[in-house]
Amino acid sequence: MSTATAALRAAIHDALTTDTALAAILGGAKVYDEPPRHADFPYVTLGEARVSDYSAGDETLQEHQLTLHAWSRQGGHKEAHMITGALLQALDDAPLSPDGHQLINLRFSLADIRREADGRTYHALVRFRAVTEPA
Repeated sequence: MSTATAALRAAIHDALTTDTALAAILGGAKVYDEPPRHADFPYVTLGEARVSDYSAGDETLQEHQLTLHAWSRQGGHKEAHMITGALLQALDDAPLSPDGHQLINLRFSLADIRREADGRTYHALVRFRAVTEPA
């Protein structure tokens, strides 16, 4: 993973753990890189990251495709949709400041909400696209 991706993930984590609307839905700042073994539902995890060169001319740019996962066991799809909406409100076009890098943009790209095979857990995959350059 690039240093820009690590810095961007840290900035996203900070933004989400301080977002009061998301915390109200989750019942606290339950945003994890790796969830605790017996994490209480609902919660959000930082997921996969894909980085590619997005340079143009003399500009050194990186494109990041980041996935967040929301996990719920209450209220059917409704809670998963509410968490997804809170993630979009908190992050879409957010003015984050990743350490050592400048965020050009951060935009929502896709959400997929489904019931897991256990029949109880709802899982939302929420993907964002970001572009960064060195500061």
